[in-house]
Amino acid sequence: MKIITGISTYWKIQFIGWITASLYWGLSAFLSGNFIWKLGIADLILDIFIGITLTHIYRNFALKKGWNKLNLKRLVPKIALSILILSLLYMFLIVSKLYLVRLLVLKNATVSFITFFKAAQLQVFITGTRLMSIWVLAYHLYHYSRLKIETIKENARLSIIIKEAQLNNLSAQLNPHFFFNSLNNIKFLVLENPDSARRAIDLLSELLRNSLNNNIMRLVSINDEINLVKDYLELEKIRFEERLQIKIETSIDLSKYSILPLSIQTLVENAIKHGIEKRKMGGFIMIKVDEENNFIKISVKNSGNISQEIKTSGIGLNNLKERLLLQYNGNAFFDIKEMEDETVLATILIPSK
Repeated sequence: MKIITGISTYWKIQFIGWITASLYWGLSAFLSGNFIWKLGIADLILDIFIGITLTHIYRNFALKKGWNKLNLKRLVPKIALSILILSLLYMFLIVSKLYLVRLLVLKNATVSFITFFKAAQLQVFITGTRLMSIWVLAYHLYHYSRLKIETIKENARLSIIIKEAQLNNLSAQLNPHFFFNSLNNIKFLVLENPDSARRAIDLLSELLRNSLNNNIMRLVSINDEINLVKDYLELEKIRFEERLQIKIETSIDLSKYSILPLSIQTLVENAIKHGIEKRKMGGFIMIKVDEENNFIKISVKNSGNISQEIKTSGIGLNNLKERLLLQYNGNAFFDIKEMEDETVLATILIPSK
């Protein structure tokens, strides 16, 4: 049993294929009524041996010459010539086998080998051509498909490596951007409210710890991202006081869904920098997360206008667009637009399944 299970797939196919072909010919002879058991058994064994020997020699030769790596244009002529040679060899060996077996078993030499060969050669050659064509084409088709599959796998692997490198590069850009924005906030607090600055430094250390940890992972839960945003908004609230109103609404279980690290955070930073900060009376930021048509919809609405700076050189938003494109292969969407009531609405849609 161990010997059978240890046989390679190639040899299993060889034995099964040639045994099946030989049994078919034996069955045909049996049904014709001219079947002799000794001849049938001898033909069966020798047919299997000849078929396996010829094809195995060809396989070793093709592997040695590297034919399995050739393109079709270079391979086809070699296959055609090989089939012709294999068919001629098959014809000579099978005809010789038929003559010798009948000579030894029936002990009947009424015709010479040349006469017997001339009578049987055409039929055996046609049979050999058919068999060798099937075997050689199937063999090379198998290896050609394997080569294509390996090429596709390798291309996919390289694509993943490139994508990961791009995502890591974008994330590396994002952390300094987030860090400098936060330090800039504390700078204002140190000058205006030293007591609040201490709380701001605590918040910043927590923010940086969370952002650095999250940045190690490809995705984080939306719940973790929202908690990060809450800490950031608390830091901003210390600076803006009553000039900043905050509202967060969610209608789904945030822990069940994942998102790119610092994605909502980027929208909130953008809302503060280009919206609230530039308005004397400040304004509001409203964050809403819900599910809509098999997408998780994340919207950040804030007081303000879309400036030319955002359209042309917004590092955070451009970074976010690229990361969404890479991570979700074009199946995620990002949009930012100015509303009629001097508000800006930024929306992220990511697949929920």
